[in-house]
Amino acid sequence: MFKGLGQLASLFQNLPRIQAEFEGLQQRLGQLVAEGDAGGGMVKVRVNGKLEVLACSISDELLRMNDKEMLEDLICSASNQALDRARQQAVQETGKLAQGFGLPQGMSLPGMTQ
Repeated sequence: MFKGLGQLASLFQNLPRIQAEFEGLQQRLGQLVAEGDAGGGMVKVRVNGKLEVLACSISDELLRMNDKEMLEDLICSASNQALDRARQQAVQETGKLAQGFGLPQGMSLPGMTQ
């Protein structure tokens, strides 16, 4: 119990450093890139670690099929895959930051679940 209090006190003492590290983390997350694809690569989506869509490409072959429903499904699938990969990378980055401050392994920032 007291060990946890000591860790908490240490965090408060290091607050300026934590804020600086968190700003650096935000920059790194913006630079992370994850990709997802669906339909054998006919749809590709790229996102960054801030979970923003950077690009979406659709093959000419898929467009010629003129199948709106399949296109929608493939876009959703590729997007979800890219977002999952970006979340995994973000969790790894936040885990490194947390470990650097002596927080327990597996602890991450709010909204960054594994």
